[in-house]
Amino acid sequence: HVQLVESGGGLVQPGGSLRLSCAASGYTRSSYCMAWFRQAPGKEREGVAHIFTSGGRTYHADSVKGRFTISQDNAKNTIYLQMNSLKPEDTGVYYCAAGWYCPLSAYGNNVWGQGTQVTVS
Repeated sequence: HVQLVESGGGLVQPGGSLRLSCAASGYTRSSYCMAWFRQAPGKEREGVAHIFTSGGRTYHADSVKGRFTISQDNAKNTIYLQMNSLKPEDTGVYYCAAGWYCPLSAYGNNVWGQGTQVTVS
């Protein structure tokens, strides 16, 4: 099984940047899909970006394409979400998730991190 720990959230002004990290531990296979989701107050959880950890193929939601980039560092067992040109509507709790195949479902049986708050104001 996998444990996930997110970090890097915080308060940033519109147009600013943040980089989120998600460290994975306790797994032995490289066949996982990992992803970033976010949830704003009163809204449904939505997928932001996904990555096949074995090959590096990525998917980004239309709302963040060109601004956010998901990446990985296999040596550190970590994925990242580089967020540039942040907008107030990007505000929410960002969650890291892991499963078998991309894209992961927002309410699927994934392994979830604890979440990290991102506030753009």
